[in-house]
Amino acid sequence: MDSFGQFFKVTVFGESHGPAIGVTLDGVPENIELYEEDFEEDIARRAPGRKGTTARKEADRARILSGVYNGYTTGSPLTIIFWNSNVESRDYLQFDDIPRPGHADLVANIKYNFANDPRGGGHFSGRLTLPIVAAGVVAKKILASQFNPEPLPEGAPESTYEVGEREGVDFSKLPQARMQAAEEQIERRDVTIHAELLEIGGERDSSKWDDLLDKTAKEGDSLGGIIECRVEGLPIGFGEPFWDSMESLLSHAMFSIPGIRGIEFGDGFTAARMRGSEHNDPWGPEGPRKNGAGGINGGLSNGGPIIFRVAVKPTSSIAAPQKTWNFAKKKEDILQITGRHDVCFALRTPVVVEAMTAIVLADLL
Repeated sequence: MDSFGQFFKVTVFGESHGPAIGVTLDGVPENIELYEEDFEEDIARRAPGRKGTTARKEADRARILSGVYNGYTTGSPLTIIFWNSNVESRDYLQFDDIPRPGHADLVANIKYNFANDPRGGGHFSGRLTLPIVAAGVVAKKILASQFNPEPLPEGAPESTYEVGEREGVDFSKLPQARMQAAEEQIERRDVTIHAELLEIGGERDSSKWDDLLDKTAKEGDSLGGIIECRVEGLPIGFGEPFWDSMESLLSHAMFSIPGIRGIEFGDGFTAARMRGSEHNDPWGPEGPRKNGAGGINGGLSNGGPIIFRVAVKPTSSIAAPQKTWNFAKKKEDILQITGRHDVCFALRTPVVVEAMTAIVLADLL
C-alpha cells in the first residue's frame, strides 16, 4: 500500500507526470510551528542541478493544503502537495512495447492490467521521494518538539489550564500530579539525523567523483553509491521486539526508497567474518564503549549512535543501447532511452534517507 506508520502515518500520492504529487500525514501533534518555507532547505538538498543529476527542474514549492492554521499544526491530517510542470511525456510512450531494463514498466503493467501511468515512471518514480522529504521535515519537527523544545520567548505567558466540576464527571479525581510529574521527567536532549554519501561507483575519494561522473555520462552509463546515516542522541528503548524492531522498521522504510539494494547496521556483513569478542559491544557507565551493533540491541536503541549504510543502485535509465525484449515485435530488440535522467541519483538520496529515518522515529515516539 501507499501508507507507512501506525501512530505517525505517512501516505504518498500522485504520479511523476500527473498534475501534482503529495503526502498526507496523520498523527501530527498540534501546536508545532510550521510554514511552507520550512521545507525549502531539505528540498534544495534533493533538487537536481549538480553534476551527475537530471536536467528536469521543477519549482518544488511545498503547498500546505490542510492541518495548519496561523502557522501551527492543528492535530488534523496534514496534506502537502507539489505541482508538476516541467514534464516531457513523449519519451515514455514506447515502454509499453519494450519495457526498460531495471524499471517497473512491465511488472506494473501486469499487476494493474495496463492501467498503470507509465509517464516518468508514474507512481513508481523517484520523484515520489519529494513528498517523503516533506514528511521528513515534519517528522524532524516532531522529534525536536519532544527532545529539544524551543524555550518560551521572554515575557511569554506559560500555558495554564483549569480543572473544574462538570455535570456527571468528577474532574478532581484526574491524576494531575502524576501527569505533571511524568511531563517533568521527559529527558531533554538533541536528537540529530545526518546522512552522507560515502562512495560513488566504488570510489570513496570524493575529489575524483566529478571526473568519474563526466566519464560515465559520456559513456551513456550510470553509477550507484553508498550512503551512511547516523542518529545521535536517541535514548535507550526505541523500537519493539521482533516485527517492529528498530532494524526492521528502518529497513522497511529504506527499501521503500526506489533504487535501494541493501542495508547494514554497525559492522554489518563484516560481522559474519568476526569473532564474538571482536563484534560485541562492552558496556560503560554512559552506554556501549564501541558500536559493532550500530546502536541497536534486541531491536531496541541502546543509547549509542544508530549507524547504518544503504546501497543505492545505478540509475536504470541509461543512454547506452541495451538489448532487451520487444513485446510488440515478439523478438529481441535494441532499446535506446532518451530523456533526462540522473547519472547517479545517489547524489540526491542522503536527504531522503534522513527523512525516512525521521519518519520511523516519529512513529515510534
